[in-house]
Amino acid sequence: MRFLSPSTLQEALEAKAEHPGAVPITGGTDVMVELNFDKRRPDLLLDLTRVAELGRWEADGEGRTRLGAAVPYSRIIAELPALAPGLAKASRTVASPQIRNRGTVGGNLGGASPAGDALPPLLATDALVELASVRGTRTVRARDYFLSFRTTARRDDELITAVVLPAPAGPQHFAKIGTRNAMVIAVTSFALALDTRGRTVGTGIGSAGPTPLRAEAAEDFLAGEIDWDAPAPLPEAAVRRFGELVAAAARPIDDQRGSAAYRRHALSVMARRTLTWSITDYRKEAACA
Repeated sequence: MRFLSPSTLQEALEAKAEHPGAVPITGGTDVMVELNFDKRRPDLLLDLTRVAELGRWEADGEGRTRLGAAVPYSRIIAELPALAPGLAKASRTVASPQIRNRGTVGGNLGGASPAGDALPPLLATDALVELASVRGTRTVRARDYFLSFRTTARRDDELITAVVLPAPAGPQHFAKIGTRNAMVIAVTSFALALDTRGRTVGTGIGSAGPTPLRAEAAEDFLAGEIDWDAPAPLPEAAVRRFGELVAAAARPIDDQRGSAAYRRHALSVMARRTLTWSITDYRKEAACA
């Protein structure tokens, strides 16, 4: 197995153009597991740890945050809870401190596992995925990035360079169910984001389908139920209906971590919980305004 270690983004893009089959690696928390268990044996590894551009984040003048693909979860937790609250909450649930120090959102997007903890918040907030090659840079909505199981809109000569997160415009929450409290792959997970200015709702479902999913019918329903001018607790029937619509959007399977029926039930519970948390936060914000 060959190994390339470029020191600049341009060198990395040129290497990817010359070797489209090269597997990028930063934290290695997924790739190294596959190598150790002989599930993957690429001809070339493209080490991106020396590419400083990928390890930076910056906020623009409009409140958006451009998060470099190699910024580890531990920094997201420490530095971005105000700018990316949903993603920061999801990052806290990732594995162990050691893995949070190495793992990245770019790695989650590259592996495209439906169980990736960072992915539901990207869907819920309508984040953009930045893809670069020697041909140029383009962005793809996270909602359009996942095509099928572990298949994405990224082209063979492209690298994931960043995600662009919109300014939070309301409460964002994340919930995850696992077989234990730490060091666990999600049985299923759910993200919810309220845009109180645009009066819209965003959702993200993890580990309950071939790709991360949205619950679009649930989003539309909830947007029509919330009193955006004077937020108040929702009727129990509306909360329960939201949970049902989220569960209905899932496409789960039975596997060693849980049954399809359990995943749907868990999603319904998490949807109701995150909705309750979000409305409580919204009411507090409205009272302080």
